[in-house]
Amino acid sequence: MKIPTSPQKPRTSQRTTAVGKEAAVQWTHRQTKDLPPTVLDHSEELLKPAPQDASSGMKRAAEAPSAQDYFDYQRDFFERTILFWDTLRQRANNMLEHERAGLPPLLDFKYETLLDARGFERPVNYALLRITEIDKHCWDDCVDPDKPPVIVVDPRAGHGPGIGGFKRDSEVGMAMREGHPVYFVIFFPEPALGQTLADVLHVLRRFVEEVAQRHPGKPPVLYGNCQAGWALTLLSADCAGLVGPVVLNGSPLSYWAGESGVNPMRLSGGLLGGSWLAHLTADLGNGRFDGAWLAQNFENLKPEKAVWEKYAQLFTNVDSEQARFLEFERWWNGFYFLSREEILAIVENLFIGNQLEQGLFQICQGCTADLRRIRNPIVIFASYGDNITPPHQALGWIPAVYKDTEDLKQAGQRIVYLTNPHVGHLGIFVSAGVARLEHRAILESLAEIEALAPGLYEMKIDNPSGDPDCHKPTYSIRFEPRQVEDLKTDYPQEAFERVKQVSTFNEALYRAFVSPWAQALSTPWTAQMLKWLHPMRTSRYLLSETFSPWMRSVALLAEPLGKNRQPLAPHHPLIEREREAAGEVTHALGRLREGRDAASEQAFRLMFQNPVLFAGVLGMVGKEGGNGNSVRPNAD
Repeated sequence: MKIPTSPQKPRTSQRTTAVGKEAAVQWTHRQTKDLPPTVLDHSEELLKPAPQDASSGMKRAAEAPSAQDYFDYQRDFFERTILFWDTLRQRANNMLEHERAGLPPLLDFKYETLLDARGFERPVNYALLRITEIDKHCWDDCVDPDKPPVIVVDPRAGHGPGIGGFKRDSEVGMAMREGHPVYFVIFFPEPALGQTLADVLHVLRRFVEEVAQRHPGKPPVLYGNCQAGWALTLLSADCAGLVGPVVLNGSPLSYWAGESGVNPMRLSGGLLGGSWLAHLTADLGNGRFDGAWLAQNFENLKPEKAVWEKYAQLFTNVDSEQARFLEFERWWNGFYFLSREEILAIVENLFIGNQLEQGLFQICQGCTADLRRIRNPIVIFASYGDNITPPHQALGWIPAVYKDTEDLKQAGQRIVYLTNPHVGHLGIFVSAGVARLEHRAILESLAEIEALAPGLYEMKIDNPSGDPDCHKPTYSIRFEPRQVEDLKTDYPQEAFERVKQVSTFNEALYRAFVSPWAQALSTPWTAQMLKWLHPMRTSRYLLSETFSPWMRSVALLAEPLGKNRQPLAPHHPLIEREREAAGEVTHALGRLREGRDAASEQAFRLMFQNPVLFAGVLGMVGKEGGNGNSVRPNAD
């Protein structure tokens, strides 16, 4: 089965549509039909709208809103406006409070610290935790000593740790409820001085060894989310290797792969001229790269959701959405830093160099990661709704490393993948429904996965009940053999090779002529100033009464309104019109974003896929791509 292209979202009506909900249902049906999902949850029955009496529907459509409807809506609109701004005020206060507390990990479970790598011989800002309690049940009440331990590693990609365990129905919570001893790898806001990616990998290996010693004969199950997934893959592919299964959730391993019109992020390295911009940002940060830039890139992928739809949903449903919004935003707005050495190694060797699948990624002196060296089972969880790590990037490395299925079998490797048809990137980690079904299914199937013969398999989950919170045998799992050849996808590889050459040239110029001046002008004070002037922070904390005294009046109004609130019914005619208008704005912003992405792709093709236009650049840069940097480059 080839990796299918993502279906194009159908156009919505230019007018306000009385069938907006029906259109959403039809889109979900079409998406489920067009894609071959591994999760068969029979959701069609759940998505069908409740039957309505036709005559009553015609009657409601014919009736215009009354004067009382308009009066009630104006009252409700005013109340929701106050509560909306008060929610943003609370978000600002939460952000500042979290900063003052030192940005601690947002875990919804009690834990103890086993190892703190900040005290190691080569300090690294990582620590290993043991989860000790869930739902007031202690370790001894939850843990089955016969089950292998699970180590959850959260992504270090701009935000702090906790996305894998900041609520009960999460990866951590599900593993504990299934009886596994659970350990969690966290990191701290500031990297150690001169910290490199190689240092981080050595610390992660020490953490794995510590857990393995605590559970003899039971190799740990490693759960890697996004960036942590490729870090664990490097551990599996280095000279020592790993033993236990590795679960990669939304983790990119093939950085050039993707689908035209759907995955524009892979083009940004070429359009921005390579890694020099990340280097400049780290230099201005006094040797630290601000994770707020990574979060901003994430929001820029779909601005219609980040700058409009998220807030429109909060405004319309402020009574029910406020708590959830504040909980998530506390994590989302906690931005962590990477060292200059780390961000350059990541950008140059992975996102631009694509060295991992090529077998060129040097871990340290004398050891290069080789994906063919991996022997422990790999489980890959990807989603067609993920525009950060689409299935192409999660699976595309397999045909790049193994020429065919027989080659994979001869290598003795077992690779299992499952896909979700619609959940977004963060939903893979935080969705309660995904945790209760897919992550539980993975944990309950570990023994079966390890017993599989070498080969490539697709994991299918058939859940006739439609209830995600269930166990076997309510749902069934099967592993269907797949062919490596069917995972091959086409992308302009020569164009990305040219991007790598341009990046190497620009980085050499920047390192020689600009970086010394940028570092000379940067101080801890200027770095702090740039941190607090970043738009991802100012757009949040400036709504606190600490910076905007007039927000106190919002808080004073919101308190009595919240106590005496009488919201309108969800199907009030003017509320429905409001939702339709908000949907039209979302649609318009989406069309603008699609135009922006199309222009970016056209510019990329013009600059890098036209060998005639690129001939001059080839002459300047030379025919050798890549900079040969290891993951531990010399500090500037």
